[in-house]
Amino acid sequence: MSTGAIVVLIVAVVVVLGLVGWLLSTQLRSRQLQRRFGPEYDRALQEGQNRRAAERDLAGRQKRHAGYDITSLSSAARERYSRQWSLIQEEFVDHPANAVTEADRLVTVVMSERGYPTEGYEQQLADLSVQHGTTLEHYRTAHDIRTRTDDGQVSTEDLRKAMVHYRSLFDDLLGSGKSGMDSQSEPAHHGDTRA
Repeated sequence: MSTGAIVVLIVAVVVVLGLVGWLLSTQLRSRQLQRRFGPEYDRALQEGQNRRAAERDLAGRQKRHAGYDITSLSSAARERYSRQWSLIQEEFVDHPANAVTEADRLVTVVMSERGYPTEGYEQQLADLSVQHGTTLEHYRTAHDIRTRTDDGQVSTEDLRKAMVHYRSLFDDLLGSGKSGMDSQSEPAHHGDTRA
């Protein structure tokens, strides 16, 4: 075999190895993003122009998030916020729309105390997606219902569902490990005397 043929063969092997390495690193990055963002990864793919753009967006979210000083809440703060949540649930019985508005406000307050910026809803979604991707759809649903409340387009049952959805993110932010979907955390139905 001539020297030229050997050089061509070596170059071809290096190119193939480079392509295989690039493909493997791309797949690894995709899997890491899927694990990190959970359902938010799939949503980003659906909303994005292509996988590469979606993954670039998610990686940008991670980079922005890494610049925050996100902290856990103290046990005293968790207890204080849990009491506030209980009061909001009690308010639901007589004033469901006000309770939903207060639940939204409380979630934002907890986010702020944890270290998340709260300058806008879309940015909140992006920032929360990095560590709270599994409960983010609950936040979207609750926020949508709360927004429609301003127009008077929701039923008491919709408002109850919003409270349950807000509770899921609230518990996740508190770090309490509770599920907002269990029956103990649901607000009483309008007119119901349960707390």
